[in-house]
Order: sequence, then C-alpha cells, then structure tokens
Amino acid sequence: MKRIALLFFIFFTFLSCKKENHHLTKITAKTIAIDSIFASDNEITKTIAPYKKKMIVKINTVLSYSPKNITRTDGELESSLGNLLGDLSFKRVQPIFYKKTGKNIHFALFNYGGIRASIAKGNVSNKNAFKLMPFENNYVVAELSGEKMVALINYLINSNKAHPVSKQFRLSITKNGYTLAINNKPFDREKSYFVLTTDYLQSGGDRMDFFKNPIKLYPIDYKMRHAIMDEFKSLDTLKSRLDGRFKRN
Repeated sequence: MKRIALLFFIFFTFLSCKKENHHLTKITAKTIAIDSIFASDNEITKTIAPYKKKMIVKINTVLSYSPKNITRTDGELESSLGNLLGDLSFKRVQPIFYKKTGKNIHFALFNYGGIRASIAKGNVSNKNAFKLMPFENNYVVAELSGEKMVALINYLINSNKAHPVSKQFRLSITKNGYTLAINNKPFDREKSYFVLTTDYLQSGGDRMDFFKNPIKLYPIDYKMRHAIMDEFKSLDTLKSRLDGRFKRN
C-alpha cells in the first residue's frame, strides 16, 4: 500500500512540474489621467507658495538696461553679445586670479554654442542671466603652452564662428595665415599663456581639446552665471560693440 501511495505521489509530482507552453493571445492598453489619481495637496501648495512668490520676484528683479538688442549673430567672427560675455568674465575674474596667484590672465575664451539667448532692448533682469547661462559652469584658468595656443588659434579659424573672446585677444586672418596680438604684444610660441574659460570647455567640451592637459589648471570658485549677474547689477546701462578683435582681412 505504501508502494502504491509512493507511485501516485511521484506521478502527480511529475505532472505538476511539466512544462507548459504559454501563448500571447491579447494585448490591451488603458490611458489613465494622472490628475484623476493624484489630486493636488493643498498643504504642500500652501507651503510652497511664499517661496514661489519670492523666487518669481527675484528672477524678475531688474539689474540694468540695454539700449539695443545684444545678440550673438550681429557679426561674422565676433558678436556684441560674445564680446560682452568675454569682457565681463575677464573683468570679474582677473582680480580674483591675481589675488590667488599673483599672476595675470592673458585673455578669456568661451564657445559660441554656450550662448543660449540674446538680450533684448529694455530692462535686463536676473532672468536674462539664467537664459544666457542655464548651466552650472564654473570658471577655470588654464596655462597653455605655445603649442596648445597654436591649436587654439587653428580651432578658431577653422570653426569660423563668433566664439566669445575678450578684448585682450586680437586675431586677424590674412591671405598668408594670421596675425595675433595678446595685450598689444605679438603672439610668442615660446611663451605660455593664462586663458580664462569654463570647466566644461576645459574638459574638452565643444571639441576644445586644446584646453585639456594644460601646464597648470587653476579652478576659480565662481560660476559664470553669477559673474553675469554681478556685472549687470554694477552697470546702469549695458554697452557692447563690434571692435575687430577677431576678423578676416
């Protein structure tokens, strides 16, 4: 009897372990409106409200005034907006860098694609700064060798774009190549140069690989957006123009 019971147990165990083939017979879809499930929480809304109000006031705070449209497209190899960003960055960071190192920045360089908005004629607010620089980019100063500088120059010439550069850098493309003066002195391949840029570009962003592996890198604990706000706040009126700092002769 025990033997028969054991045989039945083995038989049913085998059946229960038997592999079954499953086939997909039907697919159904259903759209569920999130609003119908998650109702707004009045307590959360009330808690956020005062902070939201303060944020809106701050973002719309007027810092300065622009008498004209300042854009990145009003020149061939330079732009009024690029010149503004290059110059204000140099102006804001140079004192910090000198205090930190006892050295001077030679010029500032950024990328055309990093300019995300124009400045329209009229009041200029914190919102303009956030639109111009929506990224958390910090300044850095890279000490570049003469060889890296040549790569930088070739990049600017070959890209054929109005990359923001400060007024200390004067590059002219000629029939026979180019001429370059930095702080009113001819470019010297035997020298190294201190170039202000952002951590994003220094890491090779926008294919600016010449910034990688510099002689020395100096991080600056200062966001570009904050520098834009600080500069706008210090000026009653924004002024920027094309001045031939990068041109084709």
